[in-house]
Amino acid sequence: MTKPETIRRMADEGWTAIADDGFIDLAGPFFQRGAGADLTFGFPTEAKHHNRRGVLQGGALLTFVDKAFGVAARATTQAELVVTVQLDVHFLDAVQIGELVETRPRVVRATRRLIFMSAELTVGSRAVALANGVWKKVGPAVAAKARVLSD
Repeated sequence: MTKPETIRRMADEGWTAIADDGFIDLAGPFFQRGAGADLTFGFPTEAKHHNRRGVLQGGALLTFVDKAFGVAARATTQAELVVTVQLDVHFLDAVQIGELVETRPRVVRATRRLIFMSAELTVGSRAVALANGVWKKVGPAVAAKARVLSD
């Protein structure tokens, strides 16, 4: 399935593609739907995501959860920009190519500068990974520099 076909199919199911013209564009596409506590992220796995065993490459799953946590951290705390400080992922089961991985990140605690997050990644009702991480809110000067670099 081509990227436009995947985006169209996911849109028909209520998902919105996460726009990112950097590495995420190569690694994805990744999707989101809902808002607030109902913000859910989806990753429709494709042939390009396989490892030598023919199942989902672990790094693809890490990239997906890193992006989902970052988007959720900004949406939940209204931070302009956040950066990953720590990300721990425990792989529980293999993901077959063609399966849809979903996650609903939860902000466990947010301080003035740090956001602690947790999530279960699932395929249907099957848990495939557990993730915990810490994100840092960065100040306006760093956010402004990031905007300049992305323009």
